This record gives sequence, C-alpha cells and structure tokens, in this order.
Amino acid sequence: MKKLLKCFSGFNTKGFFLVIFFGLGIFTAFGQEGTVTGVVKDKSGQPLPGVSVVVKGTSTGVATDFDGNYTVKASPSSVLEFSYIGYSTQEVTVNSKTMNVILEEDISKLDEVVVVGYGTQKRSDITGSVVSVPKDRLSNLPVSNVLLAIQGTTAGLKISQGSSIPGSSASVQVRGVNSINAGNSPLIILDGIPFFGVTNDINPNDISSIEVLKDASAVAIYGTRGSNGVILITTKRGNKSDGKPTVKYSGYYGIEEMANPLKPMGPDAYVQKYADFLSANGLSQTAVLPNSSEVDNYNAGITTNWLDQATQSGFIQEHNVNISSGNDKSQYYISASHLDQKGVVKGYEFKKTTLRFNADSEITDWLKIGTSAFFTENNYSGGRANFLEATAMSPYSVPYNENGDYNIYPMSPELLFANPLLGTTTDREDKARNLTGTGFLELTPVKGLKYRMNASYTYNFSDYKSYAGRASNDQSGTAYVRNDETRNWVIENILTYNKDFNKHHFDITALYSAQKVDYFQSEAKAVGFVNDGLSYYDLGSGNTQSSNSKGNEYSLVSQMGRLNYSFDSRYLFTFTVRRDGYSAFGANTSKYGVFPSVAFGWNIKNETFLKNLDVINSLKLRLSHGKTGNQAIDVNQTATTATSVKYPFSGTVATGIQYNSLGNANLNWESTTSSNIGVDFGLLKNRLSGTFEVYKSKTEDILLERNIPNITGYSKIWKNLGSMQNLGLEFTLNTVNIQNENFSWKSTINFSTYRNKILDLYGDGKDDLGNRWFIGEPLGVYYDYEKLGIWQEGEDIASVDPVGSPGDIKFKDQNGDGKIDNDDKIILGRTSPDWVGGFTNTFRYKNINLSIFIETSQGGLRSNRDLSYADEAGRRNLPADFKYWTAENKDNYWPSLSAYKNYKGYGFPEDYSYVRIKDVRLSYVFPTSVLEKIGVNGLTIYAAGRNLHTFTKWYGWDPEISYASRGSNGWTNNYPQTRTISLGLNLTL
Repeated sequence: MKKLLKCFSGFNTKGFFLVIFFGLGIFTAFGQEGTVTGVVKDKSGQPLPGVSVVVKGTSTGVATDFDGNYTVKASPSSVLEFSYIGYSTQEVTVNSKTMNVILEEDISKLDEVVVVGYGTQKRSDITGSVVSVPKDRLSNLPVSNVLLAIQGTTAGLKISQGSSIPGSSASVQVRGVNSINAGNSPLIILDGIPFFGVTNDINPNDISSIEVLKDASAVAIYGTRGSNGVILITTKRGNKSDGKPTVKYSGYYGIEEMANPLKPMGPDAYVQKYADFLSANGLSQTAVLPNSSEVDNYNAGITTNWLDQATQSGFIQEHNVNISSGNDKSQYYISASHLDQKGVVKGYEFKKTTLRFNADSEITDWLKIGTSAFFTENNYSGGRANFLEATAMSPYSVPYNENGDYNIYPMSPELLFANPLLGTTTDREDKARNLTGTGFLELTPVKGLKYRMNASYTYNFSDYKSYAGRASNDQSGTAYVRNDETRNWVIENILTYNKDFNKHHFDITALYSAQKVDYFQSEAKAVGFVNDGLSYYDLGSGNTQSSNSKGNEYSLVSQMGRLNYSFDSRYLFTFTVRRDGYSAFGANTSKYGVFPSVAFGWNIKNETFLKNLDVINSLKLRLSHGKTGNQAIDVNQTATTATSVKYPFSGTVATGIQYNSLGNANLNWESTTSSNIGVDFGLLKNRLSGTFEVYKSKTEDILLERNIPNITGYSKIWKNLGSMQNLGLEFTLNTVNIQNENFSWKSTINFSTYRNKILDLYGDGKDDLGNRWFIGEPLGVYYDYEKLGIWQEGEDIASVDPVGSPGDIKFKDQNGDGKIDNDDKIILGRTSPDWVGGFTNTFRYKNINLSIFIETSQGGLRSNRDLSYADEAGRRNLPADFKYWTAENKDNYWPSLSAYKNYKGYGFPEDYSYVRIKDVRLSYVFPTSVLEKIGVNGLTIYAAGRNLHTFTKWYGWDPEISYASRGSNGWTNNYPQTRTISLGLNLTL
C-alpha cells in the first residue's frame, strides 16, 4: 500500500505539487493485530456506509466504508455496538474474527445529516429549501456525465439533454429562468469549493452525495452566484477503520443504438416522391430523378443505404477502481477510472480518464488538514460523419468513385449535399483537461469554535487541432489550431461557532474569500496545401495564414455571515447576509452588492399537541425570503472594445481600428428577490413522506443586451433594464407500499411547474417584437401563425390566401381582414414545459432488486423541422413515413411538396410532450454466505437499460433533443437520441 501511495503521489503533472503537500506526512502504519472484521448490511442485502462500530465501554470505534466493511480492534467476549441513523442500534458479542451484521430499520430515527452551504445540518433543523438527489442514481448507469444520471429525479431541478453526442453534457436549471441574456445555470460547489470546469470532469463513481439548494435562504450564502440555485457535490473520502485497505472495482459494458430512427425512403419511394414533387409544382418530368449521376445509377440498378453507411452499432464501457482506508487519525481515498464510448454515428468517439486523491488527517486534537486533488482528460478526437447529410442523400448515389476515393458530391451536379462520410477523413484532435487541487486546514482552539481555511487551484487547458484534406476541400486543404488556458484560484477563510445551553442552540458562520480567474486563447489557421502529408503540423506551408489571440481576467471578493438558532428543536431561525465584489462591473457604479435572507422553521411535530399522535411522524413548516444576485456577464462588457484590422489602401496594406462593442460603465448587479413556503411531512410511520413547496421570485435590473441604432457604429449594448417574475410549485412524495422480510416495494414521485412572466423591458411598456419578448408573457414563447390544418380541394382558398392552393397550410385569419400576414401572428404557447416529473419504483425480492424510473415532460412548443424541408424536398430524401399531401392522400396534417412556396416563414411549432422509460436496472446482490467462501466482501451484478421507450405524439427523432439544422457554421446537433443496454458488476475486496 505504501508503494502504491508513493507511486500516486509522484504523478508528474504540472501544478499537482500545489496541493499534494497538504497530504504529506498524514499517514501512519496501520496495525491489524487482534482485529475483528465484517460487513454491515440492511435487510435487503445492501451495504451500509458510515455505520458507527464502537467497542462498548471504550473509546475505540470506527465507521464502515462505502461498501459496509469495517475493521476494529476488539478482544474476545467484548461487545460491539452498531449504530446508524435510521436504524436500530444493535449490540453483538465478539465470538469470531469475522462478525457480519444486519441492521433493522428504525423509522423513528430518520433524521439524516445533509450538506448545506459551508457546513452540515440535521434535516430536521433546515429552514431553507434543500433537497438530496437519490444516491442510487450515481452508479450502475451507462452515462458519461453526472447530470445525465440525475435527470428527472428531483423536483425543481430541470436537466435537458440537448444532444446524445458522446461526451456531451446537458443544460441544467433550478426553478426556471431568472435572466434574459445573462447566465441561468446554477453554481456548482465541489467539496465546498466553487467548481471550475465542465461536469464531464466529475466522475459519478467518486460522488458521495448531491444536494440542491433552491430558495433564497439556502442560496444567499453564495451571494452573486446564487440566483440560479446551487448544486453541492461531495466526493467520497476514506473512513475510519483499522487500516485494512478496501479495494473496489466497478465496471460495465453497454451496446448503443438509435432510439427512434427515421429511416429514409427506399429507392422506389424516392423515385415516386420526385414524381410527386414535380406534379405538385406543375413541372413536367423529363427524367426519372433530378440529377444525372442519379439517373446513371438508376439505370444501372446501383443503390446505397446511406444511413447504414454513416451509422454503426455503438458501445460504452467504463472501468473504475478505488482504494480507501484509514485509522482514527488519518484516512485516504484514491480512485482511477476510464470511460470509452463509440457513437452510433461513425467517427463520434469519447474517451475520459479521471484520477482522484482525497486525504484527511487529524494532526492533534485541535488541528486537522486534508486535500482533494483530481485530474481529468476528456478526449473528443476523431473525424465525424455527417448524420443529417446521410438521411438526405439519394439512394441512387454512391460514396466512392471508380478510383476508390470519396465522391465529394455523390448527387452531382447537385452541390447542396456533400458526401456525409467526408468528415471521417478529417484529422481532428480535441482534448480538454482539468487539474484541480484543494486543501484545507482546520483549527479548533476551544470547544465549539472552529477556523477553516480552504485553498483551491484549477488549471483548465484544452487544445483543438484539425486538418480537412484536399480531397474534401476543393483540393486546397485547411488546417486549424486553437489552445485555451484558464487558471483559477480561490481562498476561503471560514469561522464557525456553535453553542448549546438548555434548549437553545446557536450556530454562527463567518466567511471571507477571494477568487481570481485568468483566461487566454490563441488560434491559427492556414488554407492551401500542396499535399496532405503535414496535416496541422506545419501551418506555415499553407498559402494563406491567419492568427488571433485574446485573454482576460477578473476577480471576486466576498464576505458572509450566517446565524442559525433553534429552540427546543421546535422553532428554527436562519439569517444570512453576503457581500460580493466583482471586478468586471462598471467604473461608474459600485462593484459590490449585498444580499440578505431570512428563514423560519417550525417543527410542528415536536409540539406537545402532536407528540403523541402516532399517525404523524414529522411535520415542519418553512418560510424564507431573501435576495440573491447574478453577475453572469463576460469580462469587458462594461468597456468599449476594439480590434485592429488590415485593409487595402492605395495599393498597400493599412492597419485600422474596428470597434467591436459599446461598453457601459454603469452596468451593475442583476438581483432576484424570492419567497418560499414549504411543508415537510412524514405519515404512518413514514410510509408516506414528502415535501410541498410554493415559491415566487422577482428579478430586477436585468442584465439585458439591448439593440441600439446602427448609426452609433454599434448594434447592441448591455444595460440594467426590466424585470421578470417566476411563480412555481413543487411536490415530492415517497411511499413504502409493501415492506416485509423478503419483499419490498417503494415509490417516489416528483412534480414541478413554474410560470414565468416578463414584467417590464425598457421602461416604456412596449414589447420587443424582434426578440419575441412580450410584457405580461413568459420569456420563451412561440409567436407564429395558428395552423388550422391543410387547404383541401373545393375550399375557398382565395378569399383568405390568394396565392394558396390545395395542400398548403391553412392559417387562421386572426383579425378577419381577408389576408394572412404578420398581423395574424399570435402567441401560440410557451417554449418551456407546463410541468415535468419523475416516477421511480423500486422492488426487492430477497437479493434481487429492480428499479424502474420514468420521466415526463408535458406541454411546451418547439419548432419541428422534420415537418419542413422547403424546396430541398425536390432533391433530398425524406423519412419513409413522411406522409406528404397529394390529391390521392388528402391529409389534414401533412402539407404538400409544393407548400414550401407558401410557408410564410412558419416555424412548425409542435407540442413536444413525452413520457419516457428512462432507466431500468435489475441487480443481484450475492449473499454473505457465498462471498465468505470465495474471500470477497461484496459482489453485485446488474443489467441496465436507458431510454428504452418514449411515448409521444411528436413526429421526429426525439421530442427532447433539438432537431439538427443547417446554420452559418454548418450542421448543428447532428446526432440522434440513443438507447443503451448494459451489463455490469461491482466487486469489493
């Protein structure tokens, strides 16, 4: 073990030394003589971490590790006392070197300790809105990102998977949208320190718990960064034992496939579609297909299944190993993991490697030190096929020419659609790395008084290199190189004091912190190479070169104070105030903001009139009100910036100045004031428990990017303008439906909804039609024509739409003026769902466990581009079940192939409601009697399925993932939703 630690501490990575010194000298040799070992589990066979194991009558004790293992020094005939929150204390007399224990659940003791900002609290003492994410969602799921693992599990936490591309993350919101242009993502705190990186950097297997702070009382402690909520992530650490290392391996392998493929038309249907297109548009058919190369292949009977050419069977696999141990004075946790994912579209790959080292040591009774350090490399390299191009290609086109090279334009002379396989030839390297180290020092000079210093340093560095060969780029070749570096340090000084006397409890926290961020980017590009041999290694060989660089830095300084007071565990009070300074704000205004909050809690169950009422096990009322801030704008947006440019003048190159953006020296904080009412309850011996919450928030001085007249030389400027509010409701219900020795069935339901409304924009009471912002309406709305159906033959089309014809979309004449124009556009609905929810059922029969998680999103409109191909329909392929209108197929939903001429810019808004069987997991926990024979402490095997089926009326690839579209930078979100089936095991030695 010493050799392993020495090897790990020698990890040769720049910056690692900044934190390793915190862990030096904290380990001692662990004796194992005269010891008792064992595993502590619950009735279902699941190991229990953190169980206190004490030799009765002595001060000797340890806690079980993450797999329920313990090792304690104890003599024969001594008594071991096992205690754990939520379980009855059990005493066992030592009569063997191995003592395995099963604890019985004690419903009356379900009063867990949870992580809150800058500390922990008993759940019964919390006054703010704090919710714990189910821990079983953090393992045994085939995902590359922790956000995808907890999607749909928590009321008020909305996680949207914008893409299934390997290595992609997800967007996350806590209680909706509070800002128009500024950031709306919550602050992530990792092990007590603000996290800087992407969520891919965090290994889900290293996570011990996740808490979400939602209301002002809970998040105001984080001041300017708390208005969008806070997610607290705590990683695993070593447990106190007698030094025997616990080694754990977990791994899985999964097969991926397209979840709901829209298969393109086959050759016969494609030929018929072209004939129908010509007929619908009144064109005579001179050839069976639109392009000469297609006709040649048609005559020769040559076809290609382009979807098969561009896709493949994908896979995802991950392997994790961690080692943990410790004694009464020092503990450590070391982990390493590697994830490898090959996508269902050729060329899409993702590899991730993570290393973590956590250590804690009690130097003296009054001094503790510790460290947390991790390194992550995310590798997105590889040339990629163009999935959407593959769905559009004619089946009468071929990918290769007679020389075996790729046809750049397989549908020549059609130049709109290039060969979707060309991207696989791109030499592309895309890697991002995160090196983070944190350390803490904790002093306890007198009982109840504690000082803690946290220090953190993060170095994010990424490099992107690509070379598109001459064959795919008009025989010129393009090389591009970009490097990004971000350095971030944080120092926090935290002073806490807690005191109990009689029935009074005081808990005081004070903070002073500073943070600095330094960012730099450089990039270079070259075009025109005589051959492809040098790739991106010699940009100087290109005919033309260009380069650019930029950088910025900013800093934050903060002070915070918090008082928690409780009387007799009945009346709870919290007051918090934080002051933040942000260097990027304007010179003409204060760079500091003050954000206070107050909260009250009443444990009604502890009142005498309810104490003896057995039907109610817990009942608490919570009230909170406070103010938070949002500084989420980029550096230099308060200053006017300019860039040097070169231009021809009198036959020479001259250098000039081009202004980029107009600064605003008066720019300041965006502030959100919110109120929350919550009720926590437990009934019938906690067989029914849950939370009900209602909240209201108002955001003022919104950081808004406003359009200004171009005559100024600029088009936009940032200003503090307008206000907006949110009203929301959240509900969580946990039920124990059946509970006996061999079988149990438990359920969890969460529901959340909110209504967003713009109260003011520019102070003149006017809407902003260009941005689709309407006073009195939600921030995200769909403003368009109202579709009534499809014009049919025999209807009086000319009276409303003089240029319309049968098969066109029938729009409603809202103002009755006998024509369809912009005056007929109305607000059709909002883009966010009416409500979202999750439903989890967990079944146990002896050692077999089954978990089924269903998520749903109901309401909301989104543009469905799978219904509109404009004039591309004459030249591109369509989905096989695209039921376009014809004189023989007089459908009232699908337009004709000529309707594109009369779309009027219609965006095809559709309801994207869905119910999805998100995750199903079936596992078997091997009994202790079997494991003892093979010398294993724990073994679980499981099968898991993800995105198994989606119930929806949405037509297209997926209702959740946005449709791929062609923009100025090429195709966006060019990837389908995937389904994954995996097998895995967890092994503990």
